[in-house]
Amino acid sequence: MKRILLLGGVTEALAIARTLGPEHIYSLAGVGRVPTDLTCQVRVGGYGGAEGLAQFVRDERISLVFDATHPYAAQISHNAARAARLCDVPCWALRRPAWRPQAGDDWREVAGWAELVEALKPFKRPLFTLGREPLQHLDEIPVDQLWTLRALDVYPGNERYEVIGARGPFLIEDERALFERRRIDVLISKNSGSTATEPKLEVARERGVPVLVLKRPVLAAVDREFTTVAAVLQAIHPR
Repeated sequence: MKRILLLGGVTEALAIARTLGPEHIYSLAGVGRVPTDLTCQVRVGGYGGAEGLAQFVRDERISLVFDATHPYAAQISHNAARAARLCDVPCWALRRPAWRPQAGDDWREVAGWAELVEALKPFKRPLFTLGREPLQHLDEIPVDQLWTLRALDVYPGNERYEVIGARGPFLIEDERALFERRRIDVLISKNSGSTATEPKLEVARERGVPVLVLKRPVLAAVDREFTTVAAVLQAIHPR
């Protein structure tokens, strides 16, 4: 039996973690709620880069590193793959497929914050669904814009912005109400591919609202890739 180090968040990775026994380790960066009802061990916090992670793999005699982190967690994915190579153990990954634009969508891909700010200039009431990153730029809001930000935690707002603390899955009725209440005229989103956060794209399509999509990073090569939790479970729990 392999001893698995599972790196991830609290969506697909949590579903995998719920099937793991006490010899395995589920590792979280520490953002959001930490599950307390698992049979496997839970570790919270960083490692100090790829070399620190590699030392942990050696110390704990890990025989499989499994990367189930967010599609935009490029640095963590890079560290996982490098640590596995340094320790000569396999690295597998769950790579969630990206969303694809549908008929009626107006998607505009942007490569980073500077490009995003430029693309936002024609709009007045953007909805950011990028997590915490926009919180670092609240002092840069143009005078003619009113921002709505959605993150895991609530933060105090003012007349220039509102921060909504919420986590998916999101219901399409609630997304419709949010777009209507805040009069959203552009949506900013990562292309996470998650069904839990997809309703916002449906509402943008219904309302003819453009979507500025943050380009996906290139992730490190691994030994095996999976696109679904079911495929992962079949591989790590073969019958």
